[in-house]
Amino acid sequence: MRFGDVTAVDRLDAVIESGELVALLGPSGCGKTTTLFLLAGLYRPTAGVIRFDGAVVNDVPPERREIGMVFQNYALYPHMTAFDNIAFPLKVQKIPKNRRREMVLEMARLVRIESLLERKPAQLSGGQQQRVAIARALVKRPKLLLLDEPLSNLDARLRLEMREEIRRIVSNVGITTVFVTHDQEEAMSLADRILLMREGRKVQCDAPDMLYLRPAHRFVAEFLGNPPINLLSARVGAGGRCLLLNGGTPLTDLPEDIEPLPPETPVVVGIRPEDFRLEAAGVALGDPSACRGKIAGRVAVRETTGRETLLRVETCAGAVRVLAPTGKAPHPGTAVVLTVEPSALHLFHPETGESLRKIPQGLPKAASGVQLA
Repeated sequence: MRFGDVTAVDRLDAVIESGELVALLGPSGCGKTTTLFLLAGLYRPTAGVIRFDGAVVNDVPPERREIGMVFQNYALYPHMTAFDNIAFPLKVQKIPKNRRREMVLEMARLVRIESLLERKPAQLSGGQQQRVAIARALVKRPKLLLLDEPLSNLDARLRLEMREEIRRIVSNVGITTVFVTHDQEEAMSLADRILLMREGRKVQCDAPDMLYLRPAHRFVAEFLGNPPINLLSARVGAGGRCLLLNGGTPLTDLPEDIEPLPPETPVVVGIRPEDFRLEAAGVALGDPSACRGKIAGRVAVRETTGRETLLRVETCAGAVRVLAPTGKAPHPGTAVVLTVEPSALHLFHPETGESLRKIPQGLPKAASGVQLA
């Protein structure tokens, strides 16, 4: 999809299966909303095809695509009650009044706003307005539900509650759903699969746990995870089966799912903060006996976040983030030793950023659902 000289979505090839809930995730400007508008029919692709259940819909207008859409600002009519807002699409379709009422009440029960139907949007909270918007999108029984950053206007606690509600509603209805978000936690908790985008292109599309545990690219590893992943420069040691950090400090063996690399091959090693094993002041906070190398360091910063404490540890390879249980985490100035299991390592090519580990293939393409190519 191009706008003049700007390519907003570049050769995006993806399949969304019937009944799936898929998140379009990525930084601002990566093409998420443009992709959503392409599915909605608000934009017409400059190249390629979009298929719904195998049928090309490039030239099908939005009103004939059988979609429901919830915008970031909900777009409720301020002069109408919640009931009338939900009923409006049915009125446009000339559904009889009695049947309209039945359908609105059924949808209101689903989103749990039966007692709010006589209120106008200004009398509703943000979460209640969102429920009205979802009910309005679902009442006409669409085949595809599109959500454009539906939780961005809510506070943190309400976002958590509405994540659970959206998951419940979509599961009960069984509708194919695509939602746009830049919030990784939101995508990880809600989606069956995440399509992670960067600069208009698909980087990886897979189940949330697979993106986190087996990122196909350095960008995926960096984008997902809080606290962020540690990235260290390293090289392959003698024999092609071990890793040496800058300065020659042995880290550990290569993961088993990587072919032996020639000695001195440069790599980028990614280690999640929770994957470090840590010893402090002679008290073991984990069992490092299965690990080969030990990295000496000293705690520089200690941040308690609840049940876990985030440490910044200065080592010969640079500063790294380490998570330790609160109450057992060493204080600043404490000398520590870090170890890591080979299976916890993420290895990337230093130039291309591609993963050096074998990445399992995602779901096969389905005969029914939504396809962009």
